[in-house]
Amino acid sequence: MRLAHVLAARQRIQHFVRRTPLVHSVWLSEAAGATVRLKLESLQVTNSFKARGALNVAAARLERPAGDPDRTRLMVTASAGNHGRALAYAAECLGLSLVVFTPRHAPRAKLDYIARHGGDLRATARTYEDSERLAKQFAEHERVTYISPYSHPDVIAGAGTVALEILEDWPEVEEILVPIGGGGLASGVALVAKAISPAIEIVGVEAEASPAFHTALAAGRIVEVEVKPTLADGLAGNMDPDTITFDYVQRLVDRVEVVPEDAIEEAIRGLLAHEHLVAEGAGAVAVASVARMVRREPRNIAVVVTGSNIDSATLAPLLTR
Repeated sequence: MRLAHVLAARQRIQHFVRRTPLVHSVWLSEAAGATVRLKLESLQVTNSFKARGALNVAAARLERPAGDPDRTRLMVTASAGNHGRALAYAAECLGLSLVVFTPRHAPRAKLDYIARHGGDLRATARTYEDSERLAKQFAEHERVTYISPYSHPDVIAGAGTVALEILEDWPEVEEILVPIGGGGLASGVALVAKAISPAIEIVGVEAEASPAFHTALAAGRIVEVEVKPTLADGLAGNMDPDTITFDYVQRLVDRVEVVPEDAIEEAIRGLLAHEHLVAEGAGAVAVASVARMVRREPRNIAVVVTGSNIDSATLAPLLTR
């Protein structure tokens, strides 16, 4: 995949998504001894960056020639919640049908909207990995293409439009921090940044409770990790062993960091207290990394806040601790 694919994605989705703001954070700038700006994908339609990839993959299907098996109006996916909600929104916008398999305990803030947008929600799996397995079995039985939340060229290209906007709004950016779960966003952002300005440092940040990429990069191959409970539910789970994102991350992402649960909690509270922004755990992990950053030479850092779909029952206790 090349930069041209991301530019084509922007053309497809521009009438359906928001160009989200890139705002200066005094709080994080002082904490890091740098100039820090927040890319607020938490304000995106469906309240997460996932709308970009979902709309691109759905719209691209409609461009395929008649008879192409990928042009079927039925789509199937697995999701921890945000991708499913975003793809349900895309299907509603474009007149497609969707079946979504999710963990049964995924946040209601995400699941309720899947059904509201007309998606056929199957919240029966115990884990995210089980959701993927069920979705692939369904796709094989129904002879339709399974759409991965991260391991799909059109999903990655859509996610890469985040980096296009950052670089256009702030050509002087020197470092971009992105949350990393399956690696779709990190792959798209890194592909765009390295194509336009190779000196930009791309940093992936994942939850310490689910260090799939950190472990895999150290091993030089995809390995299974123990996934523990985490506020960053959108990042939790092992990678698909056949994912295309591992190669992109291995080649293009400069490093992957992990942050503990208490840092994620602090980041959620800090965003609300200092920026008046609500963020879910997965959306706040890159903020958590910057908030705990050891002060170093001044530089320009963009931090992607990827989503705000957090249940009130989860958020409320965090604010009182």
